[in-house]
Amino acid sequence: MSDTPPDRLAVDPRSPFHDADALARGVGVRFNGEERHNVEEYCVSEGWIRVQVGRALDRRGNPMTMKIKGKVEPYFRLPATEAASE
Repeated sequence: MSDTPPDRLAVDPRSPFHDADALARGVGVRFNGEERHNVEEYCVSEGWIRVQVGRALDRRGNPMTMKIKGKVEPYFRLPATEAASE
């Protein structure tokens, strides 16, 4: 795995953009210069993040989300060597 996080990543395992290896390594997201901890999905090339809106659920029981546009900067919290040893 490279030192660059994927262009698009989702937390939901049903999503085609879910990457368990990257998530196990710990991906942090800086959005418009501010650290965000509630990101459900992001896309660097399109410049948006999807965040959960309160505790509301949709009709399928999934959290309601909102797409916010801006500058997205993902990074790995652990180096590749530390993630492999865990």
